Amino acid sequence: PNVKGVSPPSGTRQLLEEEGPKAVAQWMLDQDKLLITDTTMRDAHQSLLATRVRTDDLVNIAPAYAALAPELLSVECWGGATFDVAMRFLNECPWDRLTKLREAMPNLLTQMLLRASNGVGYTNYPDNEVKYLVQQAALNGMDIFRVFDSLNWAENMRVAMDAVLDTGKICEAAICYTGDILDPNRSKYDLKYYVSLAKELEAAGAHILAIKDMAGLLKPQAAKVLISALKDEVSIPLHFHTHDTSGIAAASILAAAEAGVDAVDAALDSMSGLTSQANLGSIVSALKNTDRDTGLETGALRQLSDYWESVRANYAGFESDIRSGTADVYHHEMPGGQYTNLRQQARSLGIEDRWSEVSDTYADVNQMFGDIVKVTPSSKVVGDMALMMVTSGISKEDVEDPNKEISFPDSVVSFFRGELGQPVGGFPVELQAKVLKGERPLTQRPGAVLAESNLDERRAEANATVGRQVSDAEFASYLMYPKVFANYAKHQTQYGDVSILPTPTFFYGMEPGEELAVDIDRGKTLIIRFRAISDPDDDGVCTVFFELNGQPRTVKVKDETRAPVREAHPKADDSDPSQLGAPMPGLVVGVSVVEGQKVERGDVLVSIEAMKMETSIAADRDGTIKRIAAPVGTQVDTKDLLVVFE
Repeated sequence: PNVKGVSPPSGTRQLLEEEGPKAVAQWMLDQDKLLITDTTMRDAHQSLLATRVRTDDLVNIAPAYAALAPELLSVECWGGATFDVAMRFLNECPWDRLTKLREAMPNLLTQMLLRASNGVGYTNYPDNEVKYLVQQAALNGMDIFRVFDSLNWAENMRVAMDAVLDTGKICEAAICYTGDILDPNRSKYDLKYYVSLAKELEAAGAHILAIKDMAGLLKPQAAKVLISALKDEVSIPLHFHTHDTSGIAAASILAAAEAGVDAVDAALDSMSGLTSQANLGSIVSALKNTDRDTGLETGALRQLSDYWESVRANYAGFESDIRSGTADVYHHEMPGGQYTNLRQQARSLGIEDRWSEVSDTYADVNQMFGDIVKVTPSSKVVGDMALMMVTSGISKEDVEDPNKEISFPDSVVSFFRGELGQPVGGFPVELQAKVLKGERPLTQRPGAVLAESNLDERRAEANATVGRQVSDAEFASYLMYPKVFANYAKHQTQYGDVSILPTPTFFYGMEPGEELAVDIDRGKTLIIRFRAISDPDDDGVCTVFFELNGQPRTVKVKDETRAPVREAHPKADDSDPSQLGAPMPGLVVGVSVVEGQKVERGDVLVSIEAMKMETSIAADRDGTIKRIAAPVGTQVDTKDLLVVFE
């Protein structure tokens, strides 16, 4: 929508700046209307497009949000998986995204997802690193921090919550919903459990309480019961987040609205549904001329949705092939963001046609692990184990058999060590003993036993890694993802800021004869016309012919589309106990033994990584290493030979 020159009307952010977070919370309680948080910029594209929406596509529409939808409570636009993916896949700076969005939406509250002591990563970080991340986010424009713990352990949330409170920003503490409060057979997560946790988080200083229904499990009647109970027991506003995997999320939102919920999350029409959020325009229309009328203009929302519909076409290559909602979510209980990603992982591992088996195994793993809360990173633990079991042909009985050696994924070992925290009801004792092989687990908050980082030393380390002085915000990126940030910085040094390229060009390249204009700086535009590309030479190098501002140019590039020729890797012979094969396809990232070394059963031999899942392969018996068949850097398929024993 064309809103150039339009001054954005006053919105929710003015109240935060002028009167503080408690005033915002009280204002929420005083509203008769249902407040809406738009999630299209973060959670919707996470679920639908694996978080690959680029910064320019977000920033281009942000002024229209400010001008056309000032009645929004907030815009969720940052944190969670978007932080990692911005650097890993898009070669963009997540901080640049945040500052640009803040500038483009001066009247609206920005909102992020913060994984408590997991920061925006997948492991527990030292307390001072979490605090540093929060400080930088607040300084760079973040207003609402939705803080959650993947196991609903309030003790693990306190450091992050206190850090948010210290910044003067809004602390929204989240309860992750799982199970079914109306099912008498799922008594572990009953109404009393949620009310008790809500009171604990309110006492910890939360300004807002969020119900984070990451899998879309909260059915309409259960939503009415839960919201009603919480409104009776806590005095802070309630904010409801859910996913539409089942297809009935809007019904749950309307039931919650009837029960008095103060705010809900929704996605603009063209980016809604399935594993995303419920349809924002439909909810607004359903509540028109009622006591909970949102105040949002349907015409303005249509304009915003039209923009997203046109942008979405550029990301067709990343869309999942899910075509409909499914009640299967009540069986496997996968979070919306994980559901699409896990299907991609299954495709990369060659087991996409066995998805129903993956779904059943995921549910089995959840029960084996004690019926845990599943949201990043605890959901990754369950997903990693399920994929490993399916690709390796391992049954539930095999896992539970104390005498059968299993090479558990590293995330599973970390979980049972207590490195994510303590789950409700504790760990399954026998399985924990099998996974840890006699190692003593943590029984306290992981951050309490992690030594605080020497931030001066870590900054010097970051500077040395990238060969320049990193900014304060970039340093936070390094603390969260040292390797990913290093690779991103290397790419920036080699190619410059690729975020300025148009989205179709960035993902799909140019066609011969195509011309585009690239703004490299204020008032500096390059006109690039692609002419042709030669066939590759014997070294696989092509010559690219193009024009730069009308002047002919050529450049030599390697043809990356040509697969390297390599001999087929030998397979392990199942009938030969001296041969150890790969349990799954992936890249060998570590070899912990040398030829001639004596090993004992359970010793780690090789580590394999596939789609951010790392698995350590352990010896299933005592013996001596005769040969390493797959050194570090080897790409292996299932049952490829890794190690030969004497």
